[in-house]
Amino acid sequence: MINKLKIKNYKSYEDFELNLNPDLNIIIGDNEAGKSTLLEAINLALTGQLNNRLLQNELSPYLFNINSVRTYLQQLITNTQAELPKIIVELYFDNPDNIYSELKGTNNLLRIDTPGVSLSIEFDSTYQTEYETYIQDVSTIKTLPIEYYKVVWRSFAGNSLTSRSIPARSTLIDTSTSKYHNGTDIYLHKILNDSLEPSQRTELAVHYRKLKETFSENQSIATINESLNEKKGDITDKNLNVSVDISSKTNWDKIITAYLDEVPFDYIGKGEQNAIKMKLALESNTDLEAVVLIEEPENHLSLSNLNKLLNVIKTKNENKQLIITTHSSFILNKLDIGKMILLSNEKEITKFNDLEDETREFFMRLPGYDTLRLVLSRKVILVEGPSEDLIVQRVYKDLYGKLPLENGVDIFCVDGLSFKRFIEISVNLQKEITIITDNDGDIDQNIHKKYEEYSSNDLVKIHYGMDENLKTLEPNIVDVNKPNLSILKEILGHPEYTDDRLIAYMLNNKTKCALKIFESNKTIQMPRYILNAIEE
Repeated sequence: MINKLKIKNYKSYEDFELNLNPDLNIIIGDNEAGKSTLLEAINLALTGQLNNRLLQNELSPYLFNINSVRTYLQQLITNTQAELPKIIVELYFDNPDNIYSELKGTNNLLRIDTPGVSLSIEFDSTYQTEYETYIQDVSTIKTLPIEYYKVVWRSFAGNSLTSRSIPARSTLIDTSTSKYHNGTDIYLHKILNDSLEPSQRTELAVHYRKLKETFSENQSIATINESLNEKKGDITDKNLNVSVDISSKTNWDKIITAYLDEVPFDYIGKGEQNAIKMKLALESNTDLEAVVLIEEPENHLSLSNLNKLLNVIKTKNENKQLIITTHSSFILNKLDIGKMILLSNEKEITKFNDLEDETREFFMRLPGYDTLRLVLSRKVILVEGPSEDLIVQRVYKDLYGKLPLENGVDIFCVDGLSFKRFIEISVNLQKEITIITDNDGDIDQNIHKKYEEYSSNDLVKIHYGMDENLKTLEPNIVDVNKPNLSILKEILGHPEYTDDRLIAYMLNNKTKCALKIFESNKTIQMPRYILNAIEE
């Protein structure tokens, strides 16, 4: 399988390197982080195709990294010998059972002796004379002269490649779009073709040819052709017949489609289409090495059907390397958060292979947690429940005039027992995380001992009430407002309550009371430990 990917000057990637897991890779990141481009580059190097067409027919200046193009254009102003930019995509393979030995060599950017493939888009020196004429007036040059470029697809051994030269098959499934080719779904066409044995493909071709040849023998078609030939001389001096094209351009694999309960594949729901294509890609030819690239498998699928698909992915991935992009925490958690690879817009990479097994298993068992919010947010605050969430949001708005999320600060309601799982992810990201928690009447046991492994970690901030008699948030709010409790009682709708009864009411109606405080146009004092957590 692919153990390393290198990209130079392809779209948003200027100089990029990524080590891949041999089995499962879950690529996440914000919009414009380059997730789709990464899948596209891998498929490009494995198939020589872009948008399901030969790359040579899809060349465009916009495939090049914009910084490399700008550098070239700037240098060209003063130096006509300025080097034209080159796109390079390299895949470095492991070599189990020496299946990639013919691809082994040192013709790669790292100059190491290993199996791999390299695809480049580079200047074709046969156009040197034309190019020199072209750049005589540099003031007219605004972009790359892509007409003078060629595609070079070679192994690290230096040999030219075709799609049959690479033992690993590649299947790219983009569920976010629907693309069709001659009426047949291009993904289904490729997967079906890959799923069939050579003898089965030959048998299909023979029967399809016979079907076309017997078409004209049909009595109705013969009658039509006789009618056309009666007009011979009016239209043409030659015999004019209608029949089926039997040339190679109309082979069976260009028009075949699948039927589900007698309904053509193109007419079934998008969710069902995507699920079938992904399952076919995973089921087909389990004896062959395969790289399966899936763009956002969650598209068009309900949660229950997505769960079924993920179970197939987990059980049908033998001899397959899966590289998946997603915006779904459910997929991330269910498949294995430890296989997550985070791409930032700056093309920095964070991997999570070192997460504790307990943390990985925790999220697999409870995949409903929105871990992607944690990973992608600017700052994280963990609280123990919805009442704390509402109070913290109100405090933040009073301090800064905005709700936390408007400033990229995300508040998570997490069971206190699960805090450590989220802390581990955040520490792995080298991201600061703030904990607001109750002392539950025992600071030593519930704070110091519980979080002692993070006591010296500057990334982890623990905030709690210092008075053990004030065990939870509600008594702390009442205590800090004692100089003028009438405002709090009025907000909660019980101005006649005693202090003790007010505390009891708040404890029995936590979320209801927090919502009233959050929505009120009146302000109250807030516990110092919450203010400290937000002001940090």
